Amino acid sequence: MDRRLLALDVENFRSLRDVSLPLRPLNVLVGPNGAGKTNVLEVFRFLSDVIRADLEPALAWRGGFDGVVFRGGVTPPESIGIKLTATWTAHSTIKAPDKYVLRIERGGVARRERFEFTRAGGRGRRIEVRHTKVTIADTGGGQVEERTVGLHRLSSGLSTLPRLSDEEGGPEVAVLAGGFASCRVFDVDVATVRRPARIVGGTQELLEHDAANLAAFLLNMRGRHETAWNELVDDAAQVLPQLRDIDFEFPSGAAREAIVVLNERGLRRPTQLADASYGTIRLLGLLAMLYDPNPPALTCVEEIDHGLHPQALELLVHRLREASARTQFLIATHSPAMADRLKPEELVICERHDDGSSVIPAISTEKMREIVRESEDTPLGELWFSGALGGDL
Repeated sequence: MDRRLLALDVENFRSLRDVSLPLRPLNVLVGPNGAGKTNVLEVFRFLSDVIRADLEPALAWRGGFDGVVFRGGVTPPESIGIKLTATWTAHSTIKAPDKYVLRIERGGVARRERFEFTRAGGRGRRIEVRHTKVTIADTGGGQVEERTVGLHRLSSGLSTLPRLSDEEGGPEVAVLAGGFASCRVFDVDVATVRRPARIVGGTQELLEHDAANLAAFLLNMRGRHETAWNELVDDAAQVLPQLRDIDFEFPSGAAREAIVVLNERGLRRPTQLADASYGTIRLLGLLAMLYDPNPPALTCVEEIDHGLHPQALELLVHRLREASARTQFLIATHSPAMADRLKPEELVICERHDDGSSVIPAISTEKMREIVRESEDTPLGELWFSGALGGDL
């Protein structure tokens, strides 16, 4: 069974007043500034923060309820809703998927949550959280238990309910919470990557969300995942024609810090990343993300094409499709050149209404295919740029 997210439904989260977005292995959001692309990615960053630090801090970091809720319209909304549908747990299927619903209410900033999943033997299970009360029931109507647990009114079930027993559904909640917690919003911090990366225990096994540990991560990949390492170097050489090899230097000793160096044709000495171009550093960070041997359930990337030469986009899209067999991608871009290389089922057009609300997707995949056929297979980026697919630049 393919384990992945199937859909995201959002109400009143920033510009996402009423959005229902099917999720495929590769999802590329394209649209003008302010259309809501970043806010879709922010939903997953928010859920990750909820699991890591709980609901109240996650809201506080964003200015509280009023800092997150939709600001358009005449009357302020009274609640924010997030619903995710997936096939993450062991017995879920497309017809009987996992569901997680979070609703945050304005009055006193209270929250409600619901988990739905299938257990062994096809039994459905629903767990609902409201204030400090947890209700555990069979979805066929046979209630199992209703009890009050030691939950703060703003404590998230994602962070607390994995402690439930096996019979109550704790393992399934843990799977859902682990999936959301692993979602990575990836954005290469070029200034940080230029500096040496510390080698600390097993931290180099996981690529950080800003690629700050890129040197340590790549060093670990070279030592433990030779095939992936060789493919990454080959890809980098396709885009950087002067590149012969990628190596490492250790300014503070081999066990303490590492820096990436590029061996280039015609140069007497290797080029340290501190002296490499912005685009080169972003390319290496993105390739590390794509070849990550332990990827998260979902990888989100903001403006993936930023700083890259157009010739890199063909390779990038090809590698995204390959890597989407191991991790789903949710990508934001402004680039018609990247959209040109996509299939209709991979592209999500984003628009914005006059009231500030996002329309995502602004056009269905079926309609997009029809427009492509009628245009005699004009590339998608060209159709979008011309306005044929909506989403004015």
